[in-house]
Amino acid sequence: MAKPRPQPELNNRQAYFNYHIEDKYVAGMVLLGTEVKSIREGKVSFNDAFCFFDRGELWVRSLYINAYSHGSKNNHIEVHDRKLLLEKRELKKIEAQTKEKGFTIVPLRIFFNEKHYAKLEIGIGKGKKEYDKRETIKNRDVDKEIKRLLKR
Repeated sequence: MAKPRPQPELNNRQAYFNYHIEDKYVAGMVLLGTEVKSIREGKVSFNDAFCFFDRGELWVRSLYINAYSHGSKNNHIEVHDRKLLLEKRELKKIEAQTKEKGFTIVPLRIFFNEKHYAKLEIGIGKGKKEYDKRETIKNRDVDKEIKRLLKR
């Protein structure tokens, strides 16, 4: 019996640098078959991706999923709005949180669950100030230095 292929987990590292993440939610996505195959190949970019509400539904915009390399003329469009699937009470809670000043919904990572469905982890984040970003860089450099010294 063949070993199952490891599923990729694609992280949005920029989101943790630019935002203080308050809450996290896992949402399903409405995807086409070629989009799922491209995600399995790891061909996803989170640059400028964000989530928004439209008529009570949550959507992700500017999430780039590269065209599937072995796709036919019916391949998907790389950048378009994709619907996120959450329970109604979760949607109401998220919408109430984002109405507060300064909060936004940011995609954090794409992964496959145990049933092999593609899931998107989203976070409610508040934007960091410039001095917060400098402190994050400083802490990261200190951690690297400590790890380097411990390896000796």
